[in-house]
Amino acid sequence: MAYNLCSSPSSLYQPLCNTLSSSSRDSKPRTLNNNFYHSLKLNTPSPQSRTTSLQITNVSLQDQKIPQQETSKDSNFNEKNGSSPKSYIWVNPKSSKASTLRKSSYDARYASLIKAAKSLNSCNPNKDDVFNILGEFGNKLFEHDAVVILNNMSNPDTALLALKFFRERLQFNRAVVVYNVTMKVLRKCRDLNKVEKLFDEMIERAVKPDNVTFSTIISCARLCNLADKAVEWFEKMPSFGLDPDDVTFSTMIDSYGRVGNVEKALSLYDRARTEKWRLDTTTFSTLIRIYKDSGNFDGCLNVYEEMKALGVKPNLVIYNTLLDAMGRARRPWQAKKFYQDIIDSGLSPSYATYAALLRAYGRARYGEDTIKIYKEMKEKELSLNVLLYNTILAMCADLGFVDEAIEIFEDMKNSGISPDSWTFSSMITMSSCCGKVSEAENMLNEMFEAGFQPNIFVLTSLIQCYGKAQRIDDVVKTFNRLYELLITPDDRFCGCLLNVMTQTPNEELGKLVECVERANPKLGHVVKLLVEEQGNEGNFKKEAADLFDNISTEVKKAYCNCLIDLCVKLNMLERACELLDHGLTLGIYTDIQSKTSTQWSLNLKSLSSGAALTALHVWINDLSKALEAGEQLPPLLGINTGHGKHKYSEKGLANVFESHLKELNAPFHEAPDKVGWFLTTKVAAESWLESKKLADAVAA
Repeated sequence: MAYNLCSSPSSLYQPLCNTLSSSSRDSKPRTLNNNFYHSLKLNTPSPQSRTTSLQITNVSLQDQKIPQQETSKDSNFNEKNGSSPKSYIWVNPKSSKASTLRKSSYDARYASLIKAAKSLNSCNPNKDDVFNILGEFGNKLFEHDAVVILNNMSNPDTALLALKFFRERLQFNRAVVVYNVTMKVLRKCRDLNKVEKLFDEMIERAVKPDNVTFSTIISCARLCNLADKAVEWFEKMPSFGLDPDDVTFSTMIDSYGRVGNVEKALSLYDRARTEKWRLDTTTFSTLIRIYKDSGNFDGCLNVYEEMKALGVKPNLVIYNTLLDAMGRARRPWQAKKFYQDIIDSGLSPSYATYAALLRAYGRARYGEDTIKIYKEMKEKELSLNVLLYNTILAMCADLGFVDEAIEIFEDMKNSGISPDSWTFSSMITMSSCCGKVSEAENMLNEMFEAGFQPNIFVLTSLIQCYGKAQRIDDVVKTFNRLYELLITPDDRFCGCLLNVMTQTPNEELGKLVECVERANPKLGHVVKLLVEEQGNEGNFKKEAADLFDNISTEVKKAYCNCLIDLCVKLNMLERACELLDHGLTLGIYTDIQSKTSTQWSLNLKSLSSGAALTALHVWINDLSKALEAGEQLPPLLGINTGHGKHKYSEKGLANVFESHLKELNAPFHEAPDKVGWFLTTKVAAESWLESKKLADAVAA
């Protein structure tokens, strides 16, 4: 192999002379470290000769030539022979003089500059040490050498001293380039304060900043998570006569998004699509995050599809952002798809990936998927924090995954993660829903030992637990504890008391009426009218209407269901029908009855057992009235109870109705191909309604 050796190190700054290729005078400048350009004119060697002279036009910075005159303001830095082009000579590497000539090559020169940069990075940040290191070059330092040294530095303090050294001894032709590479050293250390001070120095010395200057400052602000600063510097560019390029604009999509200026960020994105800017994955990640934070989850998916259409490959950060978005949107099926895309693309799921999946599956109550991800994390020895454990345990409590919850709770404690009040709340709720009083009480004691007081959620669960066990005195004690802890009962707590009343023996209802009256006087008054059979029909309707006008929308259906259940329990069917009618008027219940030309249906899926039985009673009366009015029934009649069962019980609404329909001798039978549906024909229904009419007449 032959070496092209530069006879003077000042003639060229390209590190590897033997890699230069021939180029024309008007060819595009090649880039060194993004800011350092040069152009070369090379004479192509003829096949007859192995000796070639390479004509060096001039070293240039940002397409500007360094003038061929004295480049130093200090006598020690005069270039006596100028920087006129020198010849390169091909030397046989086997020659005995090759090693000597090699020392004169720019390879050796470049190595010495890199060595100086390393020394500056590790030396003490004082003027004497920095100046001594650079002084070893004597009078043979030039502007392009300064750029090479600074560009390979990482110590911001010594870099600023090195800049001072160069500024005092060199006549800069393109000072902005030297300042820019110094700023990049400061950016590596994320020191925006020093970057801004250096910019002020540039202005004081009449050095005009360019696009690279601003893009360096903006990117430094972005690295420092100071998006507001990035926006501030971006908006200064026009005052310096600079027009941001598309790369800077793309960066600002992220910055505007981070400062909350969504309109500006999306405006720039629209422009990016129109003008076909090159957008990086960080920008797409920001756009997805913007849409996620604003609740526009379809926007997240649209950006993802546009990204793929542009040929930009999603990275793990983007996938994790999408998983988080789909979790918030409660779209676990899409989260599952993105997780599969991660696996198919060869990416390795990170902790953030699993955490986003747990939140997505847990919130949507995807029980089996949540447990699967949990086990996968444990296999990979990834530690869960208390928030993730709480997400899983809350899901288990809601779905009745009792055994799984107990195992995960023990694993949590064995892993050194201390349960918090929410953890205990989930475990107590689960035990309460199962009617396991001793387990709920033990967990409450453990909660006390951990230093936590029960909140309203825990007390609500305990009241539910004691109610299931019909330990009414304990219900009252728990209710009194609420006031001891200075906790104000809310609508949900009162709803729980109301639900307990539907399970309480009639002789003990008075104890709970007093509790309800203390917690919610309006509700207590309505309950008292029912339990003590006080007030006439008009008075009850008025009090019930007043109650529903003063409770939150979230609990209206629960209250109405419980009050109807209480009426059914007390054999007050007329009052139950009044409450059902009131619920229909207020829109609490909708679409209970539906009619088509082929089928009339009773839809009971969202009703409690008492409310469903009341709705059945009303429907049967309506069918009888239709027949009396001469209206023709359709070929098929159906009752839809839903196919679900209670998560903590094998008993569902379908089981209740199956036995009740038998008691009524109604001709409805469970459809074998439609779970939760009870069907009958027109002929059978008409025959049954006629016989029921006769039976009622005889009974009257």
